Order: sequence, then structure tokens, then C-alpha cells
Amino acid sequence: MEVFINFNGDETMKYFLSAIFIYILFFAGCGKDEESKLEAYNAEAFAYDLGESWEVNATTRVKGFLQKEEKGAFTALLTYEIDLVTVGGDTIKSMISKTEDKMKNEKMSDVDLETQFELDSTHAEGNYKVIFNVRDANTGQTAKSFAEFVLENE
Repeated sequence: MEVFINFNGDETMKYFLSAIFIYILFFAGCGKDEESKLEAYNAEAFAYDLGESWEVNATTRVKGFLQKEEKGAFTALLTYEIDLVTVGGDTIKSMISKTEDKMKNEKMSDVDLETQFELDSTHAEGNYKVIFNVRDANTGQTAKSFAEFVLENE
């Protein structure tokens, strides 16, 4: 006994391809959520001349961190250390260490991390770099960003 399948031209093929496309979309959407990758970006830094010293302000944005939801509030726990690369190319490690416990009533797409520190007159004028070493305490993921700034007497 022979069975013949008659494809009615392009119309049957369109339905077949549409069904496959819907099937793929459905099962792709039902998959396990991918863990976001921690990313630090848009770092900025600048220094104010205070006469005998400089005040340095630096910020970076962070996204891709794990947020825990409890009682309608979303929390994220981020730690970061600031390294400073001097005019001479030396790196002062862990100049600043901070922990930020961020909380909002809605899911956060990203957050700001800010730091402020003072450099005394023993630091030479010239180009410096501040490096943010960020860690998501909930996942252990790490990310880095950096910004350059200039120390100069006004």
C-alpha cells in the first residue's frame, strides 16, 4: 500500500514553516533564564584643586547583577575597590573599599557606584587613572571599568 502526500503548493509550505517558527519561539521562551553578565561601564572621574590637595570624584554604572526580591522590594549587594594608577605608572591597590546594598521597589536595570577621596600635595600633577573593581556579592561575578583624570594647579 502506498501513501501519497499532496502538498498544495506554496500555501501548505507557509503553514508548515509558520508552525515550526511558533514552536521554536514557544520553547525558546520556556527555557531557563540566562544569568546576566555583570558589566561596569561609563566610568567618569574628575579632580578639584583645593589648594593644598585635590578632591577626586569618580562614578561608574553597573548592570547585570543579581537582584533578590522580598516583600515587594528588590535588593542587590555590590562591593567595589578603587585602584589608582599614578603619573609614574604605579598602582595603589584597594585605595578605597566599599559595599553598596541597593534597594528599590522595582527591578533595577543598573545602578551608580560613586566614590570620593582626597589626594594630598605629595601627588604630582599629571594624568591619573581610577579603576573600579566591582563584585556582585550574590553571584561572585566581577567587572572592571576605569576613567582618567588630571591633577593640575589652577
